[in-house]
Amino acid sequence: MKIALLCRNADLYSHQRLVEAAQERGHEIDVINHLRCYIDIASSDPEIHYDGISLKGYDAVIPRIGASVTFFGTAVLRQFEMMGVYPLNESVAITRARDKLRSLQLLQRDGVGLPNTVFAHRTSEATEILKLAGGAPVVIKLLEGTQGIGVVLGETTKAAESIIQAFGGVRTNILVQQFVKEANGEDLRCFVVGNKVVAAMLRKGKEGDFRSNLHRGGTASVVKISPKERATAIKAAKAMGLNVCGVDMLRSNEGPVVMEVNSSPGLQGIETATGVDVAGQIIQFIEKNAQPGKTHTKTTKKRSVPKRD
Repeated sequence: MKIALLCRNADLYSHQRLVEAAQERGHEIDVINHLRCYIDIASSDPEIHYDGISLKGYDAVIPRIGASVTFFGTAVLRQFEMMGVYPLNESVAITRARDKLRSLQLLQRDGVGLPNTVFAHRTSEATEILKLAGGAPVVIKLLEGTQGIGVVLGETTKAAESIIQAFGGVRTNILVQQFVKEANGEDLRCFVVGNKVVAAMLRKGKEGDFRSNLHRGGTASVVKISPKERATAIKAAKAMGLNVCGVDMLRSNEGPVVMEVNSSPGLQGIETATGVDVAGQIIQFIEKNAQPGKTHTKTTKKRSVPKRD
């Protein structure tokens, strides 16, 4: 197979592992910086150009699109889909997962466990918001934050109200969520490939930090998850429409609650903690499922050429 890997930094562990896994299985894989692509929209057939070359002949595309360039990255991916190239994760699923509010709405609709959550913008009703979220302590998040950035713990009612009012003063969208104290600063990252959790790790925040993100200094270890946690991760992936994702959840007294579904989860933490060849599982999934035009995006119809007498 010929595979395109869309990413900005070919030297990252995750991208090197995907290249290695593809090449070990005899596939050709090209690393393409999607920010250097340009799209020919007006032509009769959809095309993507990269460094002066028209990208053609690909069987599958692996999107590793950073949150800060979601709009342009998914536009490039959508063009691949228009060309009939099989996407590991579809553009519509990625944009859905990147919208924190929309993703939570979809998870709630499909019956996935969530912490009490309130969405607000420049509001003066801090007391009412806290009441809906279940009262302090609460976690207050910027809607556009990633990797634990823009996430604040309001430990008391007064502190939480002050934070909500401060965010309101800068006209930004926020999520106010119930703080799951019993999680003890730990969360689960379940790595889903297809309809299967292929690996899971327990992440714990550094001393004094309630955030468990590895980018914030947290640690990871292999963990055995319950059947309900496994089912929740798979259900969350399906709700987003993602074939490959990382599902982050907390162990609450009411059962697993999902915090986020990551459409471009890193491989280093999960492979190091568990010893599972996650990159290889991703390539195997592509081998089994890649078919021309197998996407919800409508592909371009081939023009019929009149026969000559």
